[in-house]
Amino acid sequence: METAIQSFVKGFPEFMLHGGVTLALLIAGCIVHVLLTPMKEIKLIREGNTSAAISLCAVIVGLSVPMAACLVTALSVWDILIWGVVAILLQLLAFRAADLVLRDLPRRIERNEIGAALVLAAVKIAAAMVMAAAL
Repeated sequence: METAIQSFVKGFPEFMLHGGVTLALLIAGCIVHVLLTPMKEIKLIREGNTSAAISLCAVIVGLSVPMAACLVTALSVWDILIWGVVAILLQLLAFRAADLVLRDLPRRIERNEIGAALVLAAVKIAAAMVMAAAL
């Protein structure tokens, strides 16, 4: 029992630091995404737009998967920061790639086209899984 307590006392500060940095990056990544994408997802969600909700959920999952994988492999806070920023940038590229394929994706989400939102979600989650595996 004493070993478990010592392990907790030694590991808890690092757990809080790494977890806190990752959570801050996740929140920052979501904010950056919402600010840089043309559609106003929060406003659309408040108006009952399901496609916008699917899109934002995909952002949250799409960022959390590689960031969680980064926590497993990170040797320091710098690892988390560097790979977290990379994950944010690659998720923005995933949005752009889906927009190129589907043409006018922001307007389609504003028009509540569920199919377009689901394809976007699939692209974001697939990109997240590949990123996580690469870490």
